[in-house]
Amino acid sequence: IDKVFSTGGYMSLPLIIAARLLKLKIYLIEPNHILGQANKYFLNFCEKIFCYDKEIKNFPDYLEKKKVIINPLISKSLYKIKTNPNKNKIFTILVVGGSQGANIFDKNLKFSIINISKKIPIKIIQQTSKENINSLEDFYTKNNIENKIFSFEKNFFNIIQQADLCITRAGASSLAELAAISVPFLAVPLPTSKDNHQFENANFYKNNDCCWVIEQKNFEEKIEDVLIDILNNRSNYLEKKENLKKLNYQNTWINVNQKILKNINEN
Repeated sequence: IDKVFSTGGYMSLPLIIAARLLKLKIYLIEPNHILGQANKYFLNFCEKIFCYDKEIKNFPDYLEKKKVIINPLISKSLYKIKTNPNKNKIFTILVVGGSQGANIFDKNLKFSIINISKKIPIKIIQQTSKENINSLEDFYTKNNIENKIFSFEKNFFNIIQQADLCITRAGASSLAELAAISVPFLAVPLPTSKDNHQFENANFYKNNDCCWVIEQKNFEEKIEDVLIDILNNRSNYLEKKENLKKLNYQNTWINVNQKILKNINEN
């Protein structure tokens, strides 16, 4: 091994310490919009740090030269997905909790979905625990709402492609994947995320007018009104979809890889 890449996190600490002792070249990747503690600790020792945001928070000014801005790293298969703005006869909402899970989506969201469906036809695709699949499926079916309930889906990108809107946590990878195929999202940041990084991730897209954000403490109170407003105000929805396209218009598999390889070869 000559070079080591790390996206931070506590599990990276012993490996990067070993790389440092062995005098290997270290490259860091910061997918969040605030510098993580592990990456901050090793910033002095790395060759470069690849970031998604020029204005990443908590980044020391004197190490600015190590920063390289790239488009988000996502699966190559996502670049092949083409979305059709008129793909669904019925507006489809995808609800996912991400790797951190989201029990808050399992509690009372279904009642808001029922209330909304009485006014506007919608389809729901929702991720939940294995134990909750049958119960949630029966609930929506009995209330005449077209639904697909799942716990794990190997071909998850196929599910994303079916969605008009996604209700999601705000992990960097999840938001980058939705943004890449221009699926507007309503983010509910996990309030216990380290350094509040999920809030910063969501806020980046909100500041670019690409999404809606609801804090977890206000979720049950606001979700129904926000969804009704999204469904009734299609011009705002389409504007956010277009802003996502603009944000990602240069994001291609080749561009990202070439930029990373160029910086590696310079060192």
